[in-house]
Amino acid sequence: TPPACGEPCPAAGVSQVTVRDALNQALDEELERDERVFLLGEEVAQYDGAYKISRGLWKKYGDKRVIDTPISEMGFTGIAVGAAMAGLRPVCEFMTFNFSMQAIDQVINSAAKTCYMSAGSIAVPIVFRGPNGASAGVAAQHSQCFAAWYGHCPGLKVVSPWSSEDAKGLLKASIRDDNPVVMLENELLYGVPFEMSEQAQSKDFVVPIGKAKIERQGTHVTLVSHSRPVGHCLEAAAVLAKEGVECEVINLRTIRPMDIETVEASVVKTNHLVTVEGGWPQFGVGAEICARIMEGSAFNYLDAPAVRVTGADVPMPYAKNLEDNCIPQVKDIIFAVKKTLNI
Repeated sequence: TPPACGEPCPAAGVSQVTVRDALNQALDEELERDERVFLLGEEVAQYDGAYKISRGLWKKYGDKRVIDTPISEMGFTGIAVGAAMAGLRPVCEFMTFNFSMQAIDQVINSAAKTCYMSAGSIAVPIVFRGPNGASAGVAAQHSQCFAAWYGHCPGLKVVSPWSSEDAKGLLKASIRDDNPVVMLENELLYGVPFEMSEQAQSKDFVVPIGKAKIERQGTHVTLVSHSRPVGHCLEAAAVLAKEGVECEVINLRTIRPMDIETVEASVVKTNHLVTVEGGWPQFGVGAEICARIMEGSAFNYLDAPAVRVTGADVPMPYAKNLEDNCIPQVKDIIFAVKKTLNI
């Protein structure tokens, strides 16, 4: 029987789970599954995490598995990388990826390059995770998207979840991977609920690294995005559908290695491409996608130049009205689609 509100009943076994709870589930399950896994970072233990991602884990697993660190990213990231080299599987939380710049030498020079420099004899199975990109009202020094920075570096894998399913599946896959993985979450998504199937909530569920997901099928234009802007793309697609424009929305999920094959197959079908991201335009994720499409056979199927929708090419302002103008909005995506379709 449908509920009194008239809303459709969710499918059997499907429930609403926030991104925060999905990440918490993933950490809990992996800490339980493998005693080599441990979590460290600022406020992750007794305070339950700055964003409550690690809620309840310190009480359950104790001081050796969930470790509060001093406010020194360079220090605790170096400890985590050394632990990974010695055979443990650390999950290193940055309170925001903007602070990962304090530890970027450890992430790039120590973690990313060691497997290559040791001729494959030293693995560094570590996950660097935390919120990335713009939050709300935190200004220039706390609003940067690092997808292009970390996606630039061989030796790293880089994932960028949107939904709760992405968050749980990618975190579990990242913890189990024998390579260093950078997981770029979004603070504004932590409290957002998404539908999760019974399968996605099982302890065996993982999302393979390096595989994009088509969130919406379409025939007129391909929208490619990652993280929070995927939701904006789906909103724009819903608006455009009322005008007879069917958008295919691709959620990249992984920045490196990038699933360009899924994007190419979509472009061959739709003949139009729009990329959407919260980061800056120059040398960005969208720029890489456009270059890959131009260099491959899908270029011959484009009926118009690819269009990028990005954050504004300025440090993030503090004022809300200026901040809104610096972050891609649904109206910007709709404008870009109409531009590339010449309507």
